[in-house]
Amino acid sequence: MRLAPILLALALGFCVRTAGAAVTVHDRWFRSSDGVRLHYLEAGPATAHTIVFVPGWTMPAWIWTPQIEAFARHYHVIAFDPRGQGQSAAPEFGYTPARRADDIADLLAHVTPVPVLIVGWSLGVLDTLAYVHRHGDTLLAGLVLVDNSVGEEPPPQPHPGHPHHGPPPPRPLMMRHFVRGMFHRSPGEAYLDRLTAATLHTPEAASRALLSYPEPRSYWRDAVYATGKPLLYAVRPTWFAQADNLLRKRPNTEIARFHDAGHALFVDDANRFNALLSSFIHRRIWH
Repeated sequence: MRLAPILLALALGFCVRTAGAAVTVHDRWFRSSDGVRLHYLEAGPATAHTIVFVPGWTMPAWIWTPQIEAFARHYHVIAFDPRGQGQSAAPEFGYTPARRADDIADLLAHVTPVPVLIVGWSLGVLDTLAYVHRHGDTLLAGLVLVDNSVGEEPPPQPHPGHPHHGPPPPRPLMMRHFVRGMFHRSPGEAYLDRLTAATLHTPEAASRALLSYPEPRSYWRDAVYATGKPLLYAVRPTWFAQADNLLRKRPNTEIARFHDAGHALFVDDANRFNALLSSFIHRRIWH
């Protein structure tokens, strides 16, 4: 998949020409209930069923480009920039699960009056589950949770640290290493440069707070079992055991295993992810 022309089109607000009809992507903003200016991308017919994409830690909305171009021809697609990310404002406050959940609630109140399918990735999984914990599932048609824990057993194993001598490397270098590590198939240096630059929009203090959510693992597990809405859990090997337990214990659940993709599996293996999401939507969400 050639991403660079599509990303340029998104950045400049042009129509994205795909194999089918053109997709026009709009920049939109709204005010959260605590007064923060938040951004999202919008594409597709406003009267169609709505899919909301929530990205991971420090990631921008446009990382969902392969999904925007695939689904906006038939669905109303929203890709969210959480506070401190992408083109949203970066205040000094609000980097907690409760506030991020409320930001999602504010977004849904702003963009659509009907139930939506939320697709959350990485930290977006936790933010989505925090939304369910605080606001319930009345406005949800279903959930897609991508490559993070849902608080099931077994707990994640700590990664062994590498010994480091001397001062830490500059933050841009650290973030470039993090971004590069999300892919098994390189999307190209220009893409990695742009994505790294986007991560640096998140203030350093905010990025630390987002990695230190204080809730126990049961908080996320309770949320995922509190709703009976259709759920697709798409994960890499780290979370296979949690996926097995979720499938066994929670009705209305499907799992998808990605053996050969990086953390950003919806970019790394976009064709497979989009096919799985399309099938899930047609069979379980909007028949």
